[in-house]
Amino acid sequence: MTGTPMGTPPSAEAAADQARTLALALPYLRRYAGATVVVKYGGHAMGEEDRAAEFGADIALLKQVGLNPVVVHGGGPQINAMLKRLAIQSTFIDGLRVTDAAMVEVVEMVLAGTVNKQVAGLISAAGALAVGICGKDAGLIRARKLTRTKRDPDSNIERVLDLGFVGEPEAVDVRVIHALTGAGLIPVIAPVGVGADGQTYNINADTVAGAIAGALNATRLLMLTDVPGVLDEQKKLIPELSLHAVADGIASGMISGGMIPKVETCVAAVRAGTRAAVILDGRAPHACLVELFTEGGAGTIIRM
Repeated sequence: MTGTPMGTPPSAEAAADQARTLALALPYLRRYAGATVVVKYGGHAMGEEDRAAEFGADIALLKQVGLNPVVVHGGGPQINAMLKRLAIQSTFIDGLRVTDAAMVEVVEMVLAGTVNKQVAGLISAAGALAVGICGKDAGLIRARKLTRTKRDPDSNIERVLDLGFVGEPEAVDVRVIHALTGAGLIPVIAPVGVGADGQTYNINADTVAGAIAGALNATRLLMLTDVPGVLDEQKKLIPELSLHAVADGIASGMISGGMIPKVETCVAAVRAGTRAAVILDGRAPHACLVELFTEGGAGTIIRM
């Protein structure tokens, strides 16, 4: 039997469609041969079994056709579920979880433990070799405490908000990533970092993905979200934005709410050396493959 390793062979029409798809993808496979692609994985796609398995297979395929994928994952829902089981209350300020000493232990346990190994397992089950690590391993992510200020609308006085052990990347040492990818492995990274004093910090996964993409001079940063991309005033997808257009969109209010930190992360990654960043819908079938290997792509691409 040829063409199919097992099961019923496809019809002649289906086989022709498969061959046509491969032929159309070939120029893009050549374009991205040897390229580093950082994928931020999170949102509802993580919680759906079929979508999760599909994601694992797609990342494995990227490696098998000659790319170097690096996965950074979130895990907010899983953290929430564990905190609920432990009867620990969460407080959020501007979308960031206030993280005390007890909570940071839970965050590390869930992100660097359960979720990290689940995501690595999805990819390995699809035939690639994935290794789960976190930002604390080999000093990958040196973090510092994240500070935020908020202006009181009545007094107009700014006050510093204490988010506890919430951090941001201060430096990224990519040697461990290069060691893994050079050995044919796919790094799967949990967004937990360590401070100069050895303190563990919970870091936003989008921010970690952007920092790693910039440090690696990645060809692409793919930010999988729960929306199609950046939308205009008529709620239509904007296929491409320059850095200048992003600034104008924020100033005009076209880009607002939770999309602002995502596009700002993309802008920072591009300025740091990433060739382009894409915000796309992780719930869409084979979102990463559609973006990389088709003419129309998917989502909103942000570049110089």
